[in-house]
Amino acid sequence: MTSHTSANLLHAKEWSRLDPNAETSNYVQNLIAQVEQGSDVAISELSSLFPVAPDTDTTNYELRLQPRIGFGTAGLRGHMEPGPLGMNDLTVIQAAQGLASYVKTCHGSNEDTSKSNAPLKAVVGYDHRSNSKFNVSSEQFAIYTKLVFEHAGIQCTLLDGYVATPILAYAVTNINAAVGIMVTASHNPKEDDGYKVYWKDGCQIRPPIDSAIANAIIEKENLVPWLDYGEKLQKLKAASKRECCYGLSDPIKTKNIENAYFQSILSSGLVPGSKDATTNATSPKPKIAYTAMHGVGYPYAKKSFETFNLPPFLAVPSQRDPDANFPTVPFPNPEEKGALDLAMAFAAENQCDIVVANDPDADRLAVAEVAKESGKWTAFTGDQLGTLLGHWLWETIGKHSDQPVAMCASTVSSKMLLAMGQTEGFRFEETLTGFKWIGSRALSLQDEGYRVLLGYEEAIGFSCGGIIPDKDGISALGVIGTMATNIYSRGSSLVSHLQHIHDKYGEFVSNNGYYRCDDPEIVKRIMEYMRNGGKYYDIVAGYEVESIRDLGSPGYDSTAEDKKPTLPTSASSPMITLRFANGCVAQFRASGTEPKFKYYIEMRGKPGEKRADVEKRLKEMSGVILEELLHPTENGLILPSNL
Repeated sequence: MTSHTSANLLHAKEWSRLDPNAETSNYVQNLIAQVEQGSDVAISELSSLFPVAPDTDTTNYELRLQPRIGFGTAGLRGHMEPGPLGMNDLTVIQAAQGLASYVKTCHGSNEDTSKSNAPLKAVVGYDHRSNSKFNVSSEQFAIYTKLVFEHAGIQCTLLDGYVATPILAYAVTNINAAVGIMVTASHNPKEDDGYKVYWKDGCQIRPPIDSAIANAIIEKENLVPWLDYGEKLQKLKAASKRECCYGLSDPIKTKNIENAYFQSILSSGLVPGSKDATTNATSPKPKIAYTAMHGVGYPYAKKSFETFNLPPFLAVPSQRDPDANFPTVPFPNPEEKGALDLAMAFAAENQCDIVVANDPDADRLAVAEVAKESGKWTAFTGDQLGTLLGHWLWETIGKHSDQPVAMCASTVSSKMLLAMGQTEGFRFEETLTGFKWIGSRALSLQDEGYRVLLGYEEAIGFSCGGIIPDKDGISALGVIGTMATNIYSRGSSLVSHLQHIHDKYGEFVSNNGYYRCDDPEIVKRIMEYMRNGGKYYDIVAGYEVESIRDLGSPGYDSTAEDKKPTLPTSASSPMITLRFANGCVAQFRASGTEPKFKYYIEMRGKPGEKRADVEKRLKEMSGVILEELLHPTENGLILPSNL
């Protein structure tokens, strides 16, 4: 047996000793026994589940120095499996202990400006994900989180039953919690679960909070369970007469929070009043089909339509209720090709005009519309929906507002709202990718006196009317339904209305995609090539570069007087943006969670230019600049179609 395998074994034994879950602990113990008998298959699996840091052996092993699941974009996300890289009871307990410790540290320091006498509070929600093989689930992770926080002396509300992510985000500020945790893997495959953390402002955590929490988690005292949580859970199971969370959840407070959320929608201005009614009883109305993608969204979507005084939708029966196996959509992301096929077929059978879809935790929203004449479906992109929503919110609320109006979107989203804002007179700001940046900027704009009507990202995430500083597929669903009802009452369609908006502000055509790239060093090489040793290119493939922005470290922006970008920079997740003289904007970055190198290329049409002509110019230009800047063949980049 090699010294490396011996270190893997030691790591696995220590993990199994600490693990409160009998299923995962026994699985690891059986694996250890097979390794000790010399099984090559078991040795390979052990090395995969329990990797050790370089140069680690049995003489210098230390738990906190070993690789573990990364605490990245708003928290944890990974496969439900044993070991430090997986989502399991022990990793969740360790994360909860580190998070609770950090929250207490902040409460006792100048970082917390709330009333020092107020009790520290936390709130936890969960979805329906589970893995029966290892006896792990979102519900169990949420229960352990509550036990950890209460052991730490923090009041913790565990929401009752499956909840949508926007409800948890809303709950944080509704009950004045210091932190909120939503246990969900959103639209990831069924094998995954996640642990999403919100700060006291109801927004996802962002730097430096995220790294501080990550450091707290790997403190020695937080890697070892503070008590025997497994034994405590078994006692709760034996004593409880309630199935849901063994009596630890709070159904009354949960219902109050949900009611307050929908009341906030009513008071936000998003719902037209009687005098502002957009249709009458005789007006034609769209028939709408809804899918929850086997997630938790259905009851919230139903309530959203009721809140917006909309006729009931038809729910796709086979995808309506929570199902952790996601039997009809192996990758339950409404953006994925084919994900809406079943909903579209159901809609066609029932003569529906529009399909609306939430992802499994209901924080995202997808929309598709059928052409009556041809039967062809149009699945709207996130940018197209952002354009429709931005225009609707400006027309119905913004232009009548007694406050200055603002909207914001991620920097890789379309610049259509920028053009709209320049014409109409509202403020538009772009942020880094990710709703933690969109939401936090929206809060800052509110503090500056702006009414923030929309924040969105091209990945079908929308925050309408400032209900929460996070993407919210529930309120956005009601806004889309209201807008569609108004548009159909005038004899039009969403596709036609979108074209009407483009006729006014211009065509914006995008080509967004990615290459598979498994080697981070190649990404670095590509970025360095684009930088050209600090002498950024002014011509790319024959096209004149008007300006360039580099959000790597130390950062560069050719439009700024001091050449420093206003957006945050990052050495680990750089983004380079090239703005061309012909109206094209090309942006490049590596994914923070997947082996992908992403590109976002958008062409703005000239006044009066037809969309087909803009699409042709974009197609021609995209091909040559991708080849010139990325050298895909030379760098071994793989298109998704070739995987």
